[in-house]
Amino acid sequence: MRIFIRPSAGWPREASELAERRLEFALGRFAPRVRSLSVRLSDLNGPRGGLDKKCLIAVRLERPRRVIVIEDVDADEGVAISRAADRAARAVSRAVHAAGHWRGPGYGHPGNGARSR
Repeated sequence: MRIFIRPSAGWPREASELAERRLEFALGRFAPRVRSLSVRLSDLNGPRGGLDKKCLIAVRLERPRRVIVIEDVDADEGVAISRAADRAARAVSRAVHAAGHWRGPGYGHPGNGARSR
């Protein structure tokens, strides 16, 4: 899973590292299905403050072939990154399950409580 992070001026280096850690944790289980992740970190208001830290995540899936875009804005960059990563994980999970490409633990093994197909 390749992660591309593009912070705008004014974002601390720690925010980029946080984004990478949060996305690896949130989407790691889907790594074989994720072609790439692009993250844009921007400051909408500059030095004026307010709800202005924006995190935009684009997840390019291999199976199903789809692009999922998530955006979150908050006054704190850590909150914006964490919420966007959580929302991206939920969206990817829904897309993978809806396409019928997910095979969880115990799938197809009789005796584990799973149905065999």
